Amino acid sequence: MGSKVISSAKEFYNILRSLQDEESNKPCIYEEDIQMLKMNGDRIPVVNMYCGNQPVFICEKAVPKINEPDDQQMSETSNCTDDDADDNALQRELGPQPLTIMKARQLLSWYTLSQNANVSGVDNNPALHPLWVRCDMSDPARTTWFGAETVCMGNKVSGVKLYSVTCKGSTVDKKSLITLDELKQEHKKRQPSSSMAIKGSARFSLFGSTVVENTLIESQSSVTVDFKWSHVESILETPPLSSTATLNIKVSSGDMRSPMYEMYRELEFLQTLADGLRTGETEWMEPLESTSAVNLTKAFLEELQGTAKTLQDQAPKTTEPTKTKTETDTRIFNSFLERGDLDFVEQLWVRMRKSVTSYQDIGDCLKLVTEALRYGDIKPWIHRDSSSSLSKLILQSYHQQIDHVSLTGVTPVHMLLEMGLDKMRKDYINYLIGEELTTLNHLCYYLSTEVDRQEQVIRLRKLHHLLEIIVTCSTFLGLPYDRLFLLTQSCLQHYKTFPYDEEHEFKLQIKPALISHFYQKEQPLVWEAEVSSGHGPREVRTSIQLSDRPLVDHVIFETDDPNEIVNGDSEDPAFFSTMVCCSLVNFA
Repeated sequence: MGSKVISSAKEFYNILRSLQDEESNKPCIYEEDIQMLKMNGDRIPVVNMYCGNQPVFICEKAVPKINEPDDQQMSETSNCTDDDADDNALQRELGPQPLTIMKARQLLSWYTLSQNANVSGVDNNPALHPLWVRCDMSDPARTTWFGAETVCMGNKVSGVKLYSVTCKGSTVDKKSLITLDELKQEHKKRQPSSSMAIKGSARFSLFGSTVVENTLIESQSSVTVDFKWSHVESILETPPLSSTATLNIKVSSGDMRSPMYEMYRELEFLQTLADGLRTGETEWMEPLESTSAVNLTKAFLEELQGTAKTLQDQAPKTTEPTKTKTETDTRIFNSFLERGDLDFVEQLWVRMRKSVTSYQDIGDCLKLVTEALRYGDIKPWIHRDSSSSLSKLILQSYHQQIDHVSLTGVTPVHMLLEMGLDKMRKDYINYLIGEELTTLNHLCYYLSTEVDRQEQVIRLRKLHHLLEIIVTCSTFLGLPYDRLFLLTQSCLQHYKTFPYDEEHEFKLQIKPALISHFYQKEQPLVWEAEVSSGHGPREVRTSIQLSDRPLVDHVIFETDDPNEIVNGDSEDPAFFSTMVCCSLVNFA
């Protein structure tokens, strides 16, 4: 009997070792109904708590084959091949499936035996990645995961840490939750040490989805804050002001609640022009003006005829006075973006981007402008650093020497795209420099006109996303200047290297006192207490985590009252409870 168990352990080890050595992450089928995967631990919330982003093995129930021939025989060993498309579709529909508690325990025992050099017939095998097995919660403890991780002394495996994860469905009854003393006692069962450390952590949402009239309005943007502290006094205690706090900022452009929404619409029109030049097809946005682009341009030119000098004299007077940093309301913020010193080209862009619906519109409007310049009907003023083709024609008109421009094909679109790029770059500079959040030197990458126009648009999108992040933290959180400055530098540095990504979470260290009014009366998304003993690789931890949603996705949980979970205004929120216990098994 013993030799058969050791033989099974060796076979299991060989399969895991083969999976570990493979560069690909293809799933591997074992014993017909077990699927084994290699992935980073941070992809699974519970595993992430203990393994982070290191590679781990995940064992789960395999999806049954679809339309499998009757005569097809499955071997008792591994079959590491690509799943059929139908099986992948079924896997996505069903989600991950758990194994029975008995099978999970068997797999963990094989893993442990295969790592123990003291067991007869087991070689001194190299260490395997941690193993985590999904469980069906059928035992009295309601176990949802079993895990095992090797402990090494040098290159030799000296022991194994065994993990068990047990879960309870959501409850609004706080009296039913485990107490801190009970958590300590649970830890002492597995680690009878007199020396224990207790740490707390919690995550709160500061900005994201909103509940309006009991309806949840989802937002793609979110700002959460993670707290870590020592000396936990009680379960679900509010993080003390001495905690370390980190903001996690993920902002999606285009949120109608954002003060940046109008700028986003302007950027979208710019992107439409760039996409049209790249693909040859353009999906025009709905015009914001009822008057046609040509008529708007005609009216604008008539207004300017013979008033060039007057316009230049009045331009400085239309500039908004500088606002102090203490004024943080939306109206004042908009005044920074809606500049009062728009030159002729920028004002023309504003009119055209709100009314253009075809390439013909662009060509007709620019023909009206170039003819007015050629005949001297207008003498518009422009910023000295304007770089668009139309700006250059205006400069030439000052000397009655205008180059001939053939406004056919895609030339007018290129000209309009340049006008928009020029104008929006100035908008962003105006805010970032005006608020002293950066310098022109730090913006060189984003303002460069040496790269092609498609790349210029990409960099402008990055700059816009950066501003969305800063504005969210300034307008909605009221962060002080030093934090906004640090966040700006972090975002600028990030986007010099990485592609545009609205899913990226930017991190920012912050003092809890700055945001205490946001979280002290709120309920956490996640709250955790962790008891630990030992040091280094021999450290053993026992933790309880309370969360507003389950951390395990392969079982269905019971709830006290479904209405309590849906109702975001409930004074007694429901919490799912997840407990992780750890034991250390020494081989020496």
